[in-house]
Amino acid sequence: MREIKYQDIVDTVARLCVEANCIIGEDIVEAFRKALQIEESPTGREILKQLIENTEIAKKEMIPACQDTGTAVVFVELGSGVRITDGELFDAINKGVAKGYTEGYLRKSIVADPLRRKNTGDNTPAVIHVEIVSGDRLKITVAPKGGGSENMSEVKMLTPAHGWEGIKNFVVDRVLRSKANPCPPILVGVGIGGNFEKVAYLAKKALLREIGSVHPDPFYAEKEKELLEEINKTGIGPQGFGGRITALAVFIETYPCHIASMPVAVNINCHAARHKTAVL
Repeated sequence: MREIKYQDIVDTVARLCVEANCIIGEDIVEAFRKALQIEESPTGREILKQLIENTEIAKKEMIPACQDTGTAVVFVELGSGVRITDGELFDAINKGVAKGYTEGYLRKSIVADPLRRKNTGDNTPAVIHVEIVSGDRLKITVAPKGGGSENMSEVKMLTPAHGWEGIKNFVVDRVLRSKANPCPPILVGVGIGGNFEKVAYLAKKALLREIGSVHPDPFYAEKEKELLEEINKTGIGPQGFGGRITALAVFIETYPCHIASMPVAVNINCHAARHKTAVL
């Protein structure tokens, strides 16, 4: 049994909150550069140039790339051989989020009650997903998720009769209805299978994949390619001003499901697609 200190988790989460918001992943920046080579719209090209410049300034000055520093979504892989000392895991994560958002001067966007709307003041509580894995390591990924893109996400309970065409139509229609709201060029996470709550998690988890990665199953790799092509035919373009590049990537995650069901979820991410990972 390997021991990991409570305070080490707090400090790690705090650091990841700041880095995720201020240092946009190189895979995203490289995707912007590739999009710039393809985009034909003058306005779209100018927007892509500004997005690249924005990421450079954010990293250099260590300031948020976007004013909406989001809900702190935290994915945890907890090794079965790990014991946390001096406190509890969820408490440590939330304390780390509070520390990171306060000391990093990140916008606090969380309200304590969905109807009474009083701000918690430190961006807690986080939304935490824990997976128990083998080994003696603790892997933490902080993925801040902005409200504009999250509001454009959706779950639909399809049936097997809808088939792939039903899934494709739903995903593309969701993007079309989103228009400029999620700040394109977007990333699209698609969950297929499981049940009502599982499929939403799959779509969110899909967004952690690196741009340029290929689904390990060639069948779904081809489906991702097909969806990306269809989405980029919509003409929404960078920031909704028209163009060829509406999405940078489409990622699919699947899970076994009931014989009568075919749940599908779409979780749209803005162009920043923020997430940072650490292993303790």
